[in-house]
Formats: sequence, structure tokens, C-alpha cells
Amino acid sequence: MGFHVTFYLSYKFRLLLLFTLCLTVVGWATSNYFVGAIQEIPKAKEFIANFNKAIVLGKKETLTNEASVKKPDLNNCPSMSPYLRGQDKLIFKPDLTLEEVEAENPKVHRGRYRPEECKALQRVAILIPHRNREKHLMYLLEHLHPFLQRQQLDYGIYTIHQAGSKKFNRAKLLNVGYLEALKDENWDCFIFHDVDLVPENDLNLYKCEDQPKHLVVGRNSTGYRLRYSGYFGGVTALSREQFFKVNGFSNNYWGWGGEDDDLRLRVELHRMKIIRPMPEVGKYTMIFHTRDRGNEVNIER
Repeated sequence: MGFHVTFYLSYKFRLLLLFTLCLTVVGWATSNYFVGAIQEIPKAKEFIANFNKAIVLGKKETLTNEASVKKPDLNNCPSMSPYLRGQDKLIFKPDLTLEEVEAENPKVHRGRYRPEECKALQRVAILIPHRNREKHLMYLLEHLHPFLQRQQLDYGIYTIHQAGSKKFNRAKLLNVGYLEALKDENWDCFIFHDVDLVPENDLNLYKCEDQPKHLVVGRNSTGYRLRYSGYFGGVTALSREQFFKVNGFSNNYWGWGGEDDDLRLRVELHRMKIIRPMPEVGKYTMIFHTRDRGNEVNIER
């Protein structure tokens, strides 16, 4: 029995000694860990400070770079562009292709152009009703793009095509073009432009005035005289507000003629006055063509 008591006490003593030793080891390890951690805190703070400093410097450098590449505000373009040449001799190449027209106008993207050297005074949409006149359209675009660029216009050209074989409705196409163009840009001015008329003189400014403007004073096919008193067709310029005021064109004119005279009456009913450029300026070349099938003269005009 005495042997067992001695052995039991010795066993408990050894367990106590082992437990004390374990606590000592754990305490020593913990003490070293926290001392090391405390020693590392200043290093961590220094790293974070340097990191934040690098971020701030990076932001400053980015802002500096952005400021250096940001284009300065442009001055307004002059009312009369210095690039105007006046009367021009038109040449129509029989083998002209659309690819050539595109290559000649590298700064035009999807019919859109704005001057780089100044801010245009007006944003102008050119609306061209079209069907079965691909060659005429290429001739017009070849001359119209440089013509408009010399006038330092912010412009977009829209070709509104009528498919199918029903009678042509120029007025409806132009109404559609007006609404569709406004989805792209809040245009200031609209030029309603026949596809077969090419301007000869870039002093004939494609911009809107305080009154509706008729740009075709004369054409080669009429000896450069006005077709008839009150003529308001071919190429006309109306501001967004003026076109809205007269409620656009009438959609009821199918075939050739009538819609332009109707528009003139609408303008006059709203007590607006039609203005024109000087005869020597408002000159156009009409590209010869025969009457298209589906665009016969409207006998009700």
C-alpha cells in the first residue's frame, strides 16, 4: 500500500512538472511572438505610408498627363471661312466609285465631320432623298464633302432611301430623315437636298438664317435663272424651329412635284419670308437624267 502511495505522489508530481514546463514554453513563445510583432508594426506603418504616397504620386502624374493631352477649348469659327474659293469648275468622272469618295474624305466618319481648328457656328444635317440614283449620289457626295468642309461646318449627311416600286414620295422621305437625324444629334439646321443638284460656288453657305432660305437661285438647265416665281424646291435650308413651326412637308404628294410649293405656302402662312443668295452665288449644276419610273409628274400638284 505504501508503495502505491509513493508511486501515486510521484506520478502526480511528474504531471505537475510537465504541465509547468509546457506553460513556460508557451509563455516564452508567446512573448517572443508579440515582441516580434511589436517590432514589425513600425515597418508595416512605414510600408503603408510609402504605398499611399505612391498612389498619391501616381494620381498626380495621371492628372498631369491627362491635362497635358487635353485639347484646349476651341474658338468659334469665323462667319466666313478663310478656305472659301468661290465659283468652282465641276468635273464628273464617269468611272467614279464609292471607295474613291471615301478615300478622298478620310476625316469623314459615317457621313459625319466637324472642323478641328475651331468650333462650328452651326450643326447642319444634309438630308438627301434617294432611289435609283447611285451615280448621282456619288457625284454629289464627291463634291459636297469638300464643299462643306471648306465652309467649316459641323455636319452630317443622311441619305434616305425609298425601296420598292411604289411612286416616289420625296416629302415623306425628308420628314422621316428629319426625325431620324434628330435621334443622332440636336441639329441646328437642316438642308433638304435633291440628289441631282450640285453646288458650284462655296460662297453659297449651307447654314440657316432667321428666315427660311432657298439656295437654288439658278441651275445650268434653266440658264441659271429661277425656274419660276415662288420656286422653293431643289435645295432649301430651314432651322429646326422653322421646320417644326410649319409642321414639315405634306406627306400627300406622290410622284414628282408639288411638295415644295406646299412647303412655301406653309412658310408664308406663318408670316416667314423666303431669302436667297445672290444669283451669281446660288448656282447649281443639274446632273442630266430622264424621268424615273415611279416618279412621274404628279398631276394633282
